[in-house]
Amino acid sequence: MSETIALIGAGAMGGAIGARLLETGNALTVFDLDADRVATLTDRGATAAASAADAARGAEFVITSLNSAAIVERAVFGEGGVAEGAAPGTLIIDMSSIDPEATREMAARAKEAGLAWVDSPLSGGAPKAATGELTLMAGGEAADVERAHRALRHVAANYTHMGGPGAGQTTKLINQVLCGLGFLAVAEAAQLALDAGVDAEKIPAALKGGRADSALLQEYMPRYATKDYRRTGRIDNMVKDLHAVQDLARRTTTAMPMTALCLEIHRLLTAAGLGGEDQAMAMEFFKGVKGEG
Repeated sequence: MSETIALIGAGAMGGAIGARLLETGNALTVFDLDADRVATLTDRGATAAASAADAARGAEFVITSLNSAAIVERAVFGEGGVAEGAAPGTLIIDMSSIDPEATREMAARAKEAGLAWVDSPLSGGAPKAATGELTLMAGGEAADVERAHRALRHVAANYTHMGGPGAGQTTKLINQVLCGLGFLAVAEAAQLALDAGVDAEKIPAALKGGRADSALLQEYMPRYATKDYRRTGRIDNMVKDLHAVQDLARRTTTAMPMTALCLEIHRLLTAAGLGGEDQAMAMEFFKGVKGEG
């Protein structure tokens, strides 16, 4: 069954989500400030919209995939935003990774405007979106989360209702703690393997099924070993998310010393001009520690 969906934000992640929604037969209207991003999807059959409000008209679901809470708020509640064009009962599904507190505030504001809100950030990146295998963690009222699955089933293999508004975003921050630390652990281990003369490309097969095995090990150890730096994510997005983790940790008085160090290493990479690069570029930090060129 196809759905009528508006997509606000067609960057690397939003574009991959949009492409998958089109591939699975959905009617998609897209809005992004970057005309080239929109063209990538209209070439596949999407309809371009002149504004977020225009995109939302006639859509049962509005998916937002944006880079910060402030941008999401502008896109939904600002001039020409989703709230101007959406009919009462329209379900906004925010797939951005943003602060849980801001999410709760926007969900309440949407409810006052007669709209429904589900926060459904993701894990798996553009490659998993392309195959419909994203992992989604959802926050919102149970009926809204169940309804959102009609649209999200096209892009997700794992979809879990974590609680009320903001619970999906909180779960995403926990995911980012594990991923951020995991990227650096695999990079550090890869550097040790290379320095010790062990074939780092064989490590994933050697450890497969053991306690050290993970999706990050299987995907990234070979990339670190071969200096495969193609971009599927961005280091500066991890910095953004880990800053949000620290804000949450302060509110909950949770001690997170390893995460603090992880954030500082990512900040160093960003300061070195690598913020727009993939996590695979973490190898540059460990090369730098060794003094390699």
